[in-house]
Amino acid sequence: MTARQAAPAVVPRPQPSAAHDILCVNAPGMAASGPDGQLRGQSLHGFFRHGVRTLARMELRLGGMEPVPLQGTLTSAAAARFLGSVRVPGDLDPDPALTVERLRHADGAETVTVRNTGARPARIPLEIALGTDLGQLTDIAAGRRSADLPGQVQSSGLRWAGQGRAATVSARPSPHAVLAGAGVLRWDLEVQPGARWSVDLQVELETPSTGRPPTGRGPGVPLPWSEPEVRADDRRAARLVGRALDTLGGLLLADADRPTDLYTASGAPWRFGLTAADALWAARMTLPLGTRLAAGTLRATARRQHLAPQQSAGAARTAEGSAGADGASSPPPVGPPQVGSPAGAGGSSGLSGGASAAQPGSAQGAGSSSAPGAESGTAAQAMDGVIPGPLRHGGPELPASCTATEATLLFVTVLAEAWRWGLPRAEVAELLPAAERALGALRAAVAEEPDGPVGFVTDLGRSAEERAARPGPARCEVQAQAHRAALQGADLLEAFDRPGAAEWRAWAAELRERFRAQFWIDDLSGGRPAAALLASDRPVPALASTLVHLFDVGLAAEGELHEGLLDREQTRLLAQRLVAPELDCGWGLRALSAKSPRFNPLGHRSGVVRVQETALAVSGLVDAGFEREAEILLEGLLEASAHFDYRLPEMYAGEQKVTDCPPVPHPAACRPAAMSAAAAVHLVLSLAGVRPDVPSGRVATRPASTAPLGALELTGLRVAGEPFSVRVSRIGVAVVEEAPSFLQLAAS
Repeated sequence: MTARQAAPAVVPRPQPSAAHDILCVNAPGMAASGPDGQLRGQSLHGFFRHGVRTLARMELRLGGMEPVPLQGTLTSAAAARFLGSVRVPGDLDPDPALTVERLRHADGAETVTVRNTGARPARIPLEIALGTDLGQLTDIAAGRRSADLPGQVQSSGLRWAGQGRAATVSARPSPHAVLAGAGVLRWDLEVQPGARWSVDLQVELETPSTGRPPTGRGPGVPLPWSEPEVRADDRRAARLVGRALDTLGGLLLADADRPTDLYTASGAPWRFGLTAADALWAARMTLPLGTRLAAGTLRATARRQHLAPQQSAGAARTAEGSAGADGASSPPPVGPPQVGSPAGAGGSSGLSGGASAAQPGSAQGAGSSSAPGAESGTAAQAMDGVIPGPLRHGGPELPASCTATEATLLFVTVLAEAWRWGLPRAEVAELLPAAERALGALRAAVAEEPDGPVGFVTDLGRSAEERAARPGPARCEVQAQAHRAALQGADLLEAFDRPGAAEWRAWAAELRERFRAQFWIDDLSGGRPAAALLASDRPVPALASTLVHLFDVGLAAEGELHEGLLDREQTRLLAQRLVAPELDCGWGLRALSAKSPRFNPLGHRSGVVRVQETALAVSGLVDAGFEREAEILLEGLLEASAHFDYRLPEMYAGEQKVTDCPPVPHPAACRPAAMSAAAAVHLVLSLAGVRPDVPSGRVATRPASTAPLGALELTGLRVAGEPFSVRVSRIGVAVVEEAPSFLQLAAS
């Protein structure tokens, strides 16, 4: 390029929308605005339905003036209230005579009420300017904004059409005038002293997106959890649980053809749909409130599980023709891999001896009407048994990872623990083939030369050829999740008379031995686990919050917990590292140590506080006997929750806590977010230490002996579908006050 040649013009890259101010959610609808309540068409402002912005602008004026904003707040996850005031022109009284209240619901309803508290009648026009682009949420979130569409007058409001969709706004009472060109509805008000006037507006999407998108919780469908009563000396606990459950209620979705199989959307506004890993975490963390959310989530994710082509073809016949005594179809045993054997996705290993991980029953056996997995050949075989999920940012130390790995392993854990909490045996049997397929996917993902660190689990769903061409790391948290899935999968196989349980337990023991030898990094402080192991067996020494998954060992028989990957001394050293200032910022655990040169307090995986991981650390530390460390992290998270009005976002900045300064919000955080809301429930309920084993007719309580919330009383829990109540004293002694009569209470 010569000096005379002009440089190419730089096209500005669209910037993502700024974080919302007031967001009310009732899946699949939501509404976002600033605290003044005006929808101005900027950023994410508007009403949304099924991912479409049905209305972008709703700007209210009285007498040509915008109300002075006084207050804007959520009244529930699904509703918000905005209050403003207006001075009547010519009124000499310094106090405003008119107040304007806007009650908004995420479903598209808004009620505007004008009150006259003055001494004279108020004769004033009310105008509401409306407009929309009918844009997709994904485009709007990325900063792409189309021009408003022209409006058309309908009987009681306006209508817009474009991009294969249409939306309407109707008003009751009907406006006195409709200015279609300007998109304005107008009423000429005369409000007497002490009187009020109201108008109800309804925003509707006429043409949803193609297909049958997920619906919200329909009329008559109950919440999939009990509504507990929490009493504690620390009053923050009850507020946190109450608002967390309210948040989860606003995120409930169901597939259109399975309206009672409820699951949670990942979060709003950015991920307002099913992410299997997030939904499974939410279901697992709310198990003390019943198994219905877990059952619906497991069935919904099983319907999406990949099947190899030959399995899809004969799935229905297999389900009908080979059902065992429990009603489950009968695939060949899904054994663990044998290190050194050809365990790639297309080879055989362990007990299965076939080309695929298992010959499953159909996804219909798990409640599906159709079997996914249209892929063919090696790629389809590699994906067999995997529950799909999007990519997740891996931070500065590691590449992005697929949440399919976490979802597939977590499926086994949620099914096993829901069974312990009392999910009926027939429902467990129906889902068991999907769990066996997930174990088959785990078997196929254990690395061999040269596709990764030998004997460790890499990303699921990649063929041996892909792993050899691009070896991936063996992540610390994946090993913990795989180890837990192997042990809990063995529990299920044994209980339902399926082969392979002993082999999976032996494989888990081998993984423990390898992990303790190869993942542990010795240093002057005593050592720590590596964040990952690279294909060359080189450890990644980053100190990250993902290490907390090593404490999440999983519920076992008789109210006990499974053994973890770390020995006792390694567990003690990790517990100390978690509460050191480099990880604990005072509000929770940073995603990456502050001592790292790549630390960024706003980085998704390089410094933010992720609520779910801090909550897992608290419960895991209590279970491991490190209650002082757990109490430190618990207090930080409770204090942070108060600054967020007890509606914790997905994440917030990992800035060091400073006296009299609140935690810094993250501009891209989902709020509400299913995992953080469920983690808040788990944070409080786990301190009572309720550990059921309904199949063996027992329930144990192992509360935190330090009673970090003071006296704690939980009523309205559910074990085996029956009420369960427990009270924990200020000295950490649990007393079960209500329990199913057929359960034996184990000593705490």
